[in-house]
Amino acid sequence: MSADIAQAWRDYCARLADAGAVILADDVPADPLIRTEGFRYLSRLSKLALEQYVEASDPDFPFFYQLSHETGKIGADNPDNAYWNASIAGSSDYRITGRRGSMFYFSIVANAMRYHIDGSAHATGSLMDDEIQWGPDGTVEIIASCQPPRGADAGKNWLRLEPDASVIIIRQSALDREAERGGEFRIERIGGPAVPAPLSADRLAAGFGAAAQFVTGVAQTFADWTRLFRQTPNQFPAIDQAMFQKGGGAKDIYYAHAYWRLAPDEAWVIDVTPPDCYYWNFQLDNWWMESLDYRFRQITVNKHSARTAPDGSVRIICSARAPGGKAANANWIDTCDHREGTALLRWAGAREHPLPTTRVVKLAELENDDA
Repeated sequence: MSADIAQAWRDYCARLADAGAVILADDVPADPLIRTEGFRYLSRLSKLALEQYVEASDPDFPFFYQLSHETGKIGADNPDNAYWNASIAGSSDYRITGRRGSMFYFSIVANAMRYHIDGSAHATGSLMDDEIQWGPDGTVEIIASCQPPRGADAGKNWLRLEPDASVIIIRQSALDREAERGGEFRIERIGGPAVPAPLSADRLAAGFGAAAQFVTGVAQTFADWTRLFRQTPNQFPAIDQAMFQKGGGAKDIYYAHAYWRLAPDEAWVIDVTPPDCYYWNFQLDNWWMESLDYRFRQITVNKHSARTAPDGSVRIICSARAPGGKAANANWIDTCDHREGTALLRWAGAREHPLPTTRVVKLAELENDDA
C-alpha cells in the first residue's frame, strides 16, 4: 500500500516542531541572539535536508548541489571552501566530468552519510588533487564504482565506492576568495534508465522522514560538540581527531576547536606559530557551529591573508571592535555582536599540530600593551 502522503507531511511538520527542543534545551544560553540564530539554524537545516533527501533523492539521476553555503551551514563550515554534493547509490556506477577551477585545493570523497541517524559520515574512497590525472586544459573524467574500471581506464581516476555509499562530495578551497574560482562538474549514472520514474508517494514520504531526521540529528550532534568545547572556555584543548573524522572531517586536516566567551569590552588574544602546511585558517562561529557571516564581517583569516610577525608567529584578536594602538597590526576577528560561541583553527597537511596560547584581556589594556 502506498504511503499516506498527507500524513507523511503532517509527521514531517510535527518532527520539525519537535526539533525546537534542541534550541530550547536548559543548558543552551538564554541569550536572545543565540536562540534566534538557533531557530534560523533549524530553518536552514530544513532547506538543506529537503534539497538532499527530496530534490536529490533519485540516485539514477544525480546532480551536484550545495549542502553547505553562505546561508546554509553545518559543523563549522569553512568560509574558504566550496562544497558540492551528489546523492548516489553505492551499488551503481557513475561518471563525473568537469573542468578544474583556480581554487588551490581540490578533493573528491565518497561517503556513507549517516548524519540523519548518528551524526557520522564514513569515507569509502577519496581522490586528492595530485592523485587525479587532469587534462591539459583542466578537464577530467572520474569513474565512481565499487569495482575498478577495466581496460584502458584501469586504475585511472577511480573513486572507490562501497555498497552503502550515499553521497559524493567535492571540496574546493581558496586562499583568496575574491580572486580564485571553483570548477564546474556534472555527474551521471552509467547504465541507468533513460528518464526518471514519476514521483511516488512512497519516495516522497521517505524523503520527508529522512529530512526530519537530518534536521534533528545534525542540530543535536553539533550542539553536543559545543557542550564539549564549553568545558574549557577560551582555550584550544587537544581532542581526539577520530571524533571529527566520524563527522566527515578530512583526514589530512587537524581540527582545533574552541569555545569562546567575552564581555563587550574584552578581547580574546590567540598566539600561535603556524606549522609548515599547505593551508590553515581560523574562523569564529556561533553557538550552533555556523560560521559567522563572512559576506559582510571579518570573521576569518588564513595562510594567505594573515599578518605574520618576523618570527613566523601570528596573533589573532577576537573582539567587538577593531583594536587600535599597539594592537592595530594584529589579525582582528569581529565577534559580530555575539558574547559567546565556538571557533575553529585548521592545520591542513601539517606534520605538527601546535595548539595556540590564549588569554582574555580588556581591549583597552591590550591597545596599550607592549606584549
